[in-house]
Amino acid sequence: MRLRHPDGTAVHVCYCTNVHPADNLPGVLAQLDRFAEPVREELGADVLGIGLWLAAPVAAELAASVVLRAQLRRELSMRGLEVVTLNGFPYGSFHAAVVKHSVYQPDWTDPRRLAYTLNLATVLADLLPDDAVRGSISTLPLGWREPWGMAEATAAEGQLAALTVGLTELEWRTGRTIRVAFEPEPGCVIETTSQAVAALADVDHRWLGICLDLAHLACAWETPAQAVNTYGLAGLPVVKTQVSAALEVADPAGAADMLRGFDEPRFLHQTRSGSGRAYDDLGEALAEADGDPWRVHFHVPLHARADPPFAATVPVLRQGLSALVGGPVALCDHLEVETYTWSVLPSQLRPDDDAALVRGIAAELAFTAAELIQLGLEPIALSPVEA
Repeated sequence: MRLRHPDGTAVHVCYCTNVHPADNLPGVLAQLDRFAEPVREELGADVLGIGLWLAAPVAAELAASVVLRAQLRRELSMRGLEVVTLNGFPYGSFHAAVVKHSVYQPDWTDPRRLAYTLNLATVLADLLPDDAVRGSISTLPLGWREPWGMAEATAAEGQLAALTVGLTELEWRTGRTIRVAFEPEPGCVIETTSQAVAALADVDHRWLGICLDLAHLACAWETPAQAVNTYGLAGLPVVKTQVSAALEVADPAGAADMLRGFDEPRFLHQTRSGSGRAYDDLGEALAEADGDPWRVHFHVPLHARADPPFAATVPVLRQGLSALVGGPVALCDHLEVETYTWSVLPSQLRPDDDAALVRGIAAELAFTAAELIQLGLEPIALSPVEA
């Protein structure tokens, strides 16, 4: 799905496939048949963008074989799918029974993270549509905040320098520009806009920038316009935006029993209060529930109205889209809907079969497109041949 900004920029909109489990290449192809193509059909779109998630072993297999990369490109085209961005945050096993802190491993001190990201870049260079200006890969914000000291910071600095060299060489070989976007997240080395600017001040901003997750930004209680302006003043590009909404509750003490339905064992649900109290998971926060409003790192469906006592941070999402693409110049051209938590929603909110999940993802994409159209963007008609 593409829309044209008034300045002429083609803005790509996709959904992230990390919502689907797939740890090998046959699994990736199966998820395209089971979910991605039906989402495209549900939307009535000739071409649908997907933000592909490839676990580390799949990325290595594809990076080692130009034949397999060509096969994957054909498989995508046959289904009316296109890829301009990859989600390189989870390294693997994103749908294990318990993920929690393991999603931050290996971090950017570890050569495996560098190898994984460069493998993804190699794959993406061959998957990009011919008319795409560039590709993007989102990645973790260096690592979890503990342990992280001077030794870790120095190791990460060396890894990022090697990443820049690798991306430069890839462009020289292929003619395709791939940028890597670091995604601030609660509890990590980079959580806030100011931390991102400080940590990435000395990297090469031609290749490295920010993945602005709008749910994470809401959990940090930051204002989107101010964050985007701060990045702009620092010369730090917003390479990619994750169009997402967090769970919000005005009176967590009064809603504690209902909140326990969101305290599930697979993912971390970092919680931040309006007064600045920080909890690494929702269960920890519930042990101290008080009168401060909370925002919880639990991605909720964008289009669905939350029932009281809950709300979604959709107003922050709207402000973020306005700051990024609502002005005279498009400040980001890769937008990825990333609600990966459908399978762990409370049972009454959870899709009960594949068809329901397809309808939900399609509704999120339709919601996002409608928001962008309200900001003045226009849909671009695209045929599968052009993709």
